[in-house]
Amino acid sequence: MELSDLFNILHNAVEAQNNGRKISQKEMAKDLGISMRTYQDWKLGNAKPQAAKAVMQLLGKLDDEDVIRIVRKINRLGNQK
Repeated sequence: MELSDLFNILHNAVEAQNNGRKISQKEMAKDLGISMRTYQDWKLGNAKPQAAKAVMQLLGKLDDEDVIRIVRKINRLGNQK
């Protein structure tokens, strides 16, 4: 599986979480704090951020419960800013 596939899966999952409301690449990029061009490049596979690939590989080594726990912790830390 390519990294671009993962970004597309995640983008679709976020849309599903929002009751199927479509989220533009511009909106998603803004939420992530990156440029729309960067986000487009990631989704299309034109750029492959090594950090994202490493994070996905690390998450892939964990059990489902641990992934959920880690993601929730990351969200809490992000909301503290």
